[in-house]
Amino acid sequence: MCGIAGIFKQTESADIEQNEIQSMVSMLNHRGPDESGIYLDSKIALGHTRLSIIGLDDGSQPMSNEDGSLWIVYNGEAFNYLELKAGLVQKGHRFRTTTDTEVVLHLFEEYGPSCLEKINGQFALAIWNSKNHTLFLARDRVGIRPLFYCQVNGRFFFASEIKAIFACPQVPRELELTALSQVFTFWTTLNHQSVFKGIKELPPGHYLTLGAGAEKPKPYWELPYYPQEERWMGTEEEACEELSYLLKDAIRLRLRADVPVGAYLSGGLDSSIITSLISGHFNNDLRTFSLSFEEKAFDETIYQTQMVESLKTDHRQILARNDHIRALLPKVVWHSEKPLLRMGPVPLFLLSGLVRENGFKVVLTGEGADEIFGGYNIFKEAKVRAFWAKERDSRSRPLLLQRLYPYIFTNPSRTKFLLEKFFGVQGESALDPFFSHRVRWDGGSKNLKFLSKEAQACLADYDPIHALAETLPDDFNKRDLMSRAQYLEIQLFLSNYLLSSQGDRVGMGNSIELRLPFLDYRLIDFSMRLPSHWKIKGLNEKYILKKAFADILPGEILTRPKQPYRAPIHQSFFSSRGNDYMEEFLSFEKVARSGYFDPLKVRNLVDKCRKCENIPSESQNMALMAILTTHMIDQQFIGNDQFCDSEIKKPSRIVCRKVVGG
Repeated sequence: MCGIAGIFKQTESADIEQNEIQSMVSMLNHRGPDESGIYLDSKIALGHTRLSIIGLDDGSQPMSNEDGSLWIVYNGEAFNYLELKAGLVQKGHRFRTTTDTEVVLHLFEEYGPSCLEKINGQFALAIWNSKNHTLFLARDRVGIRPLFYCQVNGRFFFASEIKAIFACPQVPRELELTALSQVFTFWTTLNHQSVFKGIKELPPGHYLTLGAGAEKPKPYWELPYYPQEERWMGTEEEACEELSYLLKDAIRLRLRADVPVGAYLSGGLDSSIITSLISGHFNNDLRTFSLSFEEKAFDETIYQTQMVESLKTDHRQILARNDHIRALLPKVVWHSEKPLLRMGPVPLFLLSGLVRENGFKVVLTGEGADEIFGGYNIFKEAKVRAFWAKERDSRSRPLLLQRLYPYIFTNPSRTKFLLEKFFGVQGESALDPFFSHRVRWDGGSKNLKFLSKEAQACLADYDPIHALAETLPDDFNKRDLMSRAQYLEIQLFLSNYLLSSQGDRVGMGNSIELRLPFLDYRLIDFSMRLPSHWKIKGLNEKYILKKAFADILPGEILTRPKQPYRAPIHQSFFSSRGNDYMEEFLSFEKVARSGYFDPLKVRNLVDKCRKCENIPSESQNMALMAILTTHMIDQQFIGNDQFCDSEIKKPSRIVCRKVVGG
């Protein structure tokens, strides 16, 4: 992976200085510590930091075509670049390097924007046409790699991370209240806005072409939906064969690299399938990496050990202690560039650090399988609640929820309250387009009560759920329940949280590239053609995935209860070892001064969490995280705090190609 940045001059009165693009590049050093380079002409500045994985000796960027008319900065991988290159050679293209970057550049030269449809990969890129003075930006189908942009005073800024854009002092820094309300409700923002006013993110599966004026992003791929008559018509066995072929081929492509490739091994179904296929078909000397937790409720070591003993992988494990998690949170927030409602990204930052310490740059992971094959409890929960809604007075149907959340029902006095208040279905609620997620979002929106009176007044006429409804496809309400739930989970949670805060950001924070075979676009398309009851059969999640790979997994892994990935919040802050910075960030004076939250309500929340004999409720934990990390974002990016000065290093090599007159 790499980092990219640029400044495009859209009016004659705007100037571009070399030190500006160098400042932007320096903020992305963690994304590409191997070398850096810039291209500069009278219209544009392009910057790049490189993590060399393919074409180690000849992949310097920015890179041009033969006559210098096209220049590219590229963050990502086109995994099928060898096949694409062969086709381009037949058309007369000639190559000077062994990189996929040059293949993508020639592909654009040959096909224009439609070249994106041919790439099987994960990427964010910018291509400058010096002849007609147009800038082309694009992002991969599901948003594995980030790309942000803004326009200020006749200049267009873009970069892999917002902090690089903020390296230019003329770019305003201000948190957007509507974006905060979205994050507190959905864990992410809507309409591809960031939490910073004026900073946007190019949507997954879109491209943007800029000339004298700004065009709107255009889609080249959308999450597919197939009505019943267009879905898979073969047998389960035939579907299993196709699934096995597609996943093996996705892994084959993602093992292409000029450096060693490892794999994450959580002990869950998805990573166990990936590591088993790698070990059995591609690399029987595989290096695997995993997390263990000080808090045993979060730990999966027993299952990781079973897989390591079964596959005989060369395994490394790191212990996520509560004090480690607490200490690293500010740095992870700095990398994430948005408030966090969960602690999950922090241990994954520890894990990517372990990978780097062992000399690896690339790991394969199992992310994406839950979204496309129906692995989350929220899918099963929606199925149970829809079944319950048909007979709302039934006493037996609600009992199915005990199979999803047995730990909730250990206290009989709480059962009736939880059933009626949290999971309960009302009247026409089953017709709600957000039926699958409404319960969670209503719970998340309760965090908004901690906002200050001034902030609440500004948001009085704004409803984030209504704003989301305006973005839905025209046929959304006609889709079946599972398809609607998958759409919401993939469009919101996957690309904007899982692949960002728990993916790219914590990986690239340690200069590690994550590759995700389950998110090969061919697998996504295949999964969307499958009948819903093959994804969740009864309450058996990922039924077809388990059936397809039952013969390569230990029985304990195949049948184990699903354990959602989580990390401790309350234990990390309120352990006997102290809470360090939390008292400062959430002090009455600091909360009042920032103006985002009601200081009295925040103080009461902290006191309640501190005095809590048991673990606080999920909503209390999330509120604590949301408030704390919002203040971290404010201090690190709005208040010009120098918390991460150690991250800002001079690029290891600057190559300045300055073209006069351009």
